[in-house]
Formats: sequence, structure tokens, C-alpha cells
Amino acid sequence: MTRPTALLHDDALLDQTRRLAAAAGTELDEGTDQSTLRAAWHRAPLVLLDRVAADSCAGAALPRRPGVLLVAAGTPPACLWQLAVAIGAERVVSLPADETWLAGAFADATEAPARAVGRVLAVIGGRGGAGASVFAAAVALSALDSRANALLVDCDPTGGGLDLLLGAETDPGLRWPDLHLRAGRVPITSLHASLPGRSKGTARLTLLSATPDAPTPSPTAALSVVDSGRRAGETVICDLPRTPDPTATAVLAHADLTVVIVPADLRATAAARNLIASLTAQGITPALVVRDPTHLRPTDIAAALSLSLLTTYRHDPRLPTRIDEGTFRPRRSLARAAKTVLHALEKT
Repeated sequence: MTRPTALLHDDALLDQTRRLAAAAGTELDEGTDQSTLRAAWHRAPLVLLDRVAADSCAGAALPRRPGVLLVAAGTPPACLWQLAVAIGAERVVSLPADETWLAGAFADATEAPARAVGRVLAVIGGRGGAGASVFAAAVALSALDSRANALLVDCDPTGGGLDLLLGAETDPGLRWPDLHLRAGRVPITSLHASLPGRSKGTARLTLLSATPDAPTPSPTAALSVVDSGRRAGETVICDLPRTPDPTATAVLAHADLTVVIVPADLRATAAARNLIASLTAQGITPALVVRDPTHLRPTDIAAALSLSLLTTYRHDPRLPTRIDEGTFRPRRSLARAAKTVLHALEKT
């Protein structure tokens, strides 16, 4: 794809713009004269001009086009606004104040949004050891089996790492501690290239795993990743911790569906009450997934928690062995429940 073109005479301004372009996964075609400007005018997805280049553009009587940006360091002078009107510029960009917006514009130019936005699923355990990570991975693998692109995001640094669960702990690629995200959007192609994953036909499951003892990713970083998958039309599955933190709260606010995994026993049901009260206080009404529906009836648990029962599944006694062997795949009851949640997510 043709790259954005920048005609910026100030070296510091050009360096800032290069950095933002790199964060969006692209590079700039750079020039300083009118011949470069004419060559880029009809093909570049974005054209970035400073005051000198904008003067040249006005004098060249170039036709109006979308995607022309005038860039200034600090507060733009009045003459720049006048030039913007004269050449039909889309926006006057002030750096560093507008860094986030410009990074997003680069991402849009590099990677057009999908026709249909993706859906975001948040998975939380009603108590410790409820199996939320296993269920999140099962949903992600079920999406891959249905030939859909999926992004599995580990937002629980206390969970041991989803790469261990999927047998990907030795796969090359970045984990959360290695991923340094700047302001703005991150292209999904950058995540595909830098993160481990699994493929099936043309579909891909991309995994962003935590590592033990690593700090929780920041809300900004987590939302950048989630937004990348959503914009690319992928199914985004987030494994969240039970204990509320700023990152989990931010992701929950952007989730299309939240499910709480509750084992069918009295202590798990009691433990889930506080979590559900916390979610309700945030304006979130989760759906209920009951594991091992033998000791208590799932409908009774749903009534006790005032939640809608979405599905149930039984624990596979061979699951720990398959995880240790790196051969985990959702089977039978778990696979059915994962597919049920996927269908519910698609309908949101």
C-alpha cells in the first residue's frame, strides 16, 4: 500500500511524525520540494504539510483532496489556519497535543477498518480456580475452528500465562512485558507479526499472554490491543482477574458480553455474589456459565445470583494432563458451551 507522504522542513517535527508513523506500523515517504508534493498528491493516503509546504501547495493550484493535514509544533499560528482553508486541508495538527489523533490517522491510512467490527468478550471466574482462563481459551479455539480470526488477551497476571495453557510458552513472539505501546492505535498486522498464535486455513488465533510476576498492563495498552482486534473484525476474548483493577474495569466497559464462570457449589456461588455486585455497580449485567452442574442446579444458582443462565459444561478429568502435554483443545461439553457463548456474542 502507498505510504503517507510528509513534507516537513523542521527536523524535530519530522522526527515526531516518524515516531508516530512507526507506532502505527508504517513509514513515511519524505520530501522537501514541489515535485515530491505533485507526485504524492494523487496516490498518498495522507499528505502532511508544514507552513512552507502548504504555501507551495497553494501556489501550485493542486486540486482539493481528502487526507491533507497541516502540522505544526505547539500552537498553530493564524496563518496556518488560513492556509488550511485555502488548500482544503482536512485538519490542522498540533504536536505533541494531537499525537494520539495523528497516530490513529496513520493506523487508518495503513489498515482500513473491517466491514464489520469485531465483538469483545470478557471472561471472569466467580471464584479462584473457577476455570475462567480455560474457558476463555476454549472460546478462542472454537472461534478458530469456525474459521474466524480471534485475539486472546491475557489481562490476569496472576493466572500463570495463557501461553502455558495453550502449549505456546516456547513459541517466539512478544508477551505483555515486552510490548511497549504508545498513544494511538496499533495495527492488527503488527500484532499478528509480533505475537505468537495458531492458524487454521486462512484464520488466525493471536495470543497476547501475561507472564508470572509481571505488572498488570495499563488500561491504555489493553484498550489499544482490544480496539485493534475490534477494528479488524476479529473476535476478542479477554481473560480478566476476579479482583477489580483499572485495566479490568476499562476492558469491561468496552466488552459486548461479559460471562462469569461459577462452579456448581455453595461456596462458589457465595463467592460470586461480591464479584457480581461489583460488576452491577459498574452498570454491567454479566451472563452466567455454570461448571460441573451436579451439586446444585444451574437454574437455582442463576436465581440466587439474579443472572441469566447462558450455558453449562462439565469438567473434563483429562484436562490437566492435556494442558501439561500442550495438547489442550475444547472437547464435548466444554466445546459446546464455548460455541454457545460465541453465538451469544455474535448476537450482541
